Amino acid sequence: MDVRIQQSVVANLSHRPAPVEVGPFVIGMDPTTTSPHINYATPRPGAAITAADVTVLVAAFRAADRKPRLEYVVSCAPDLEALLTAAGFVVEARHTYLLCVPDTLAAPPALDRFGLREPATDPERTALISAQNEAFGGDPVASEADVARLRRTQDAGGVAVMAVTDDGTCAGGGGAVPPTGGVSEVAGIAVRTPYRRQGLAGAITADITRRLFDRETEIAWLEASGEDSWRVYERVGYRPAGQRLYIALD
Repeated sequence: MDVRIQQSVVANLSHRPAPVEVGPFVIGMDPTTTSPHINYATPRPGAAITAADVTVLVAAFRAADRKPRLEYVVSCAPDLEALLTAAGFVVEARHTYLLCVPDTLAAPPALDRFGLREPATDPERTALISAQNEAFGGDPVASEADVARLRRTQDAGGVAVMAVTDDGTCAGGGGAVPPTGGVSEVAGIAVRTPYRRQGLAGAITADITRRLFDRETEIAWLEASGEDSWRVYERVGYRPAGQRLYIALD
């Protein structure tokens, strides 16, 4: 299972607007943003990696004026962390990823105050991204590049879901990348502060996951940012599966 998840990460980064192949690595470059959470690298599972490969990888990031950064499933490159730390990289986080398959997906209680739907217009996409940015403590303004990126994701087969109140306010949302090999990552589950503790995060996660399975995705996976979100994801059918590493060089 670790290999399937890592292969899906490789495929996702390879579909960025300007991906870069660097030996055993793929860098998911996007010229419209400098965000290290979008412009990062991952190794191909099982590839032989040397210190020289890491040096070339860093040079490729520097040439593109991007921060050298990687995300990957640990078991698919067990010796890589030592090579990276020797080159000056610092671990940002270690996360357990969780999986859901159609047989484990659980429907949360129905919501009375909210409707869940996929954004179909750029104003709706703007509202969704703004709600996510606000929920994560960032600039709530959604740029044109952000909106275009979400539109491309949807056009390629990815999922986006927004939670809308009776008066039309976007309370939160999330999405999933286009499936590859029957696998898709769910991410960006966010609820604005006034609408939290009402079951909305679980409903959004379950709805995104159901839409993926309706499109014949076999496995959905995600990561929890803390104990609260972990419990939310487990309630809708996600289960712990493996370890991922986030590591970067300043």
